[in-house]
Amino acid sequence: MTRPLRLTIAVATTAVAALALAACSAGGSSDNADGTVTDGKLTIATGDPAYSPWVEDNQPESGKGFESAVAYAVAEEMGYAKSDVVWERSTFDSAIAPGAKDWDLNIQQFSIDAKRKKAVDMSTPYYTTTQAVVTTTGSKAAGDTTIAALKQDTIGVAAGSTSIQSVKSVLGVTPQVFNSNDDAVLALKSAQIDAIVTDLPTAFYMSAAQLDDGTVSAQFPSDDAGDQFGFVLPKDSALTSKVNDALESLEEDGTLEQLQTKWLSSETNTPVLK
Repeated sequence: MTRPLRLTIAVATTAVAALALAACSAGGSSDNADGTVTDGKLTIATGDPAYSPWVEDNQPESGKGFESAVAYAVAEEMGYAKSDVVWERSTFDSAIAPGAKDWDLNIQQFSIDAKRKKAVDMSTPYYTTTQAVVTTTGSKAAGDTTIAALKQDTIGVAAGSTSIQSVKSVLGVTPQVFNSNDDAVLALKSAQIDAIVTDLPTAFYMSAAQLDDGTVSAQFPSDDAGDQFGFVLPKDSALTSKVNDALESLEEDGTLEQLQTKWLSSETNTPVLK
């Protein structure tokens, strides 16, 4: 049976509209000229809550904290004023899951990973993690911020971590190895060890959330062997190459290093071991 012409046109028009809607919601695509979810704005997401030293006082819009400062530096390099940056919140897992996003960039200590890249885009790195020393204010290691001093302390590490080799190569001692970071924390609390060596992000978490009198007393010199953190973007985002270009410029002009020194060393009183 032949359909009336008007009905055929209506059906075809509806089908085209449905396909267009599906295309817009399938991933990170955008009808805006600049490729953003909101025309003229750069929408950046982070966790809730977002913790120091990555974001200070859970207020990313302040620009205070390492990742907040990096986000604004990238936005400026891409041509967005601070007033054009809009902050949203998301969980870590939803950010790296396939599907549509209501933000352009997401920053919350995402390690760059090949498996994640199958579901989302990831930028080039803005930070490579270093090892750090966690102790307590009453510990023998509390004031030890040099390699020579830490050699005299009993150091704990988690089994299977890169911290084991770092302690051996930098401090020249063999650490006590525990089944997990949690076990190492218990050992520190009970004074079985004087300090823990772990990656810097974990060190800040331990000192803030797992130890009542915890402190990150020092960090190891960078050896470029740690995890690399990058922005997450929707899959096949038009902004990925622009973010990478911005990060390259910020790396070349020393901005990323300056922000790292300020927010992960100076502001947190975490000197680099010498």
